[in-house]
Amino acid sequence: MEGKVGCFGNFFQRAKPYIAMASLQFGYAGMNIITKVSLNRGMSHYVLVVYRHAFATAAIAPFAIVLERKIRPKITFPIFMQIFVLGLLGPVIDQNFYYAGLKFTSPTFSCAMSNMLPAMTFVMAVLCRMEKVDVKKIRCQAKVLGTIVTVAGAMLMTLYKGNVINFFWTDHIHHLKSSAPEAAAAAAADKDWLKGSILLIIATLAWASFFILQAVTMRRYQAQLSLTMLVCFIGTLQSTAVTFVVEHRPSVWTIGWDMNLLAAAYAGIVSSSLAYYVQGRVMEKRGPVFVTAFSPLMMIIVAVMGSFILAEKIYLGGVLGAVLIVMGLYSVLWGKYKEYKEKEEEVIQDVVKGTCADHHHDSVCRMATLTEEVEANDDIEMQKKSSHQSANDKSHQSANDKALAPACCNH
Repeated sequence: MEGKVGCFGNFFQRAKPYIAMASLQFGYAGMNIITKVSLNRGMSHYVLVVYRHAFATAAIAPFAIVLERKIRPKITFPIFMQIFVLGLLGPVIDQNFYYAGLKFTSPTFSCAMSNMLPAMTFVMAVLCRMEKVDVKKIRCQAKVLGTIVTVAGAMLMTLYKGNVINFFWTDHIHHLKSSAPEAAAAAAADKDWLKGSILLIIATLAWASFFILQAVTMRRYQAQLSLTMLVCFIGTLQSTAVTFVVEHRPSVWTIGWDMNLLAAAYAGIVSSSLAYYVQGRVMEKRGPVFVTAFSPLMMIIVAVMGSFILAEKIYLGGVLGAVLIVMGLYSVLWGKYKEYKEKEEEVIQDVVKGTCADHHHDSVCRMATLTEEVEANDDIEMQKKSSHQSANDKSHQSANDKALAPACCNH
């Protein structure tokens, strides 16, 4: 029984990064659906970003202040600049461009375009020397080939739409929602796919840069909850400044107990504070490329949910491009898995070598110690024998002197 519990524990430890990242994709999928509904109802995406990170800061701050009060490092100027740039890349550039692209396209298309994230992250990690490419190894060939296939799939989705693919449930849903004014507004916004695609590509590039810089910052600032809190707080201030510049109507800040509040709270708590922290923990062990390789799962979840909830149309070009993206991404993920296993074997070999070297060193030291002890014992025995011999010689000499003394006196 104990053996089975131990095996299950080992399996769970190995599966934790996969479970964590897969769970996050469900959270991201829900965020995409809720946000799309909120944007269709007229909410400004600039204001949504501000409220989102205000909720994220409020959610993560108590845990960061209490749990990391003793291990929180001091903030130096270089670390502050890195946190400032992280807030600019994630909350300001990435999310504003992503929400704008989501407004012009659809949740499924936006998620599919975001699947370029692992490929962009891999290229940037190679340029920053965080990833090594050895073309002679199969795992490196898989990562490079997967990156190329992923980019090709994203370009296919951008440049080719094709016919609408109907499922057995979509006709009924489309018929029920055909008279809704939101469906007409969404159809009008979905016409500008090229503009939305460009915005989504810029957002994905900023998001990949965020992951690379986050991995660098965590090496110097290892309090992950505090880092998440600071990034969300700085992002809130930056997003507020951008919103004041872009939006001049005070009415855009109005928010009530409706879908807008739900979208801001859900995105802030789940997709910002919780996601930043979980991604950081997994990134410490597996790297940024592994963290970004699970986005195809989000695309599948959003496609099914969007077809049911939003009566979203799925096009042939989107399906073909998504298939290419999934194939490319899991080629990258396979290469990362092989690389991780090789590193594990290297660590085990180093530990074994170090243990053998320590045992050899200990044995040599013990032999030397024993030799020294034997030599010391021999010296002591020799000293004892020599002292005993000299004592005997002295006793014999004194006895001879005593025997000779009377004869001399009589003479």
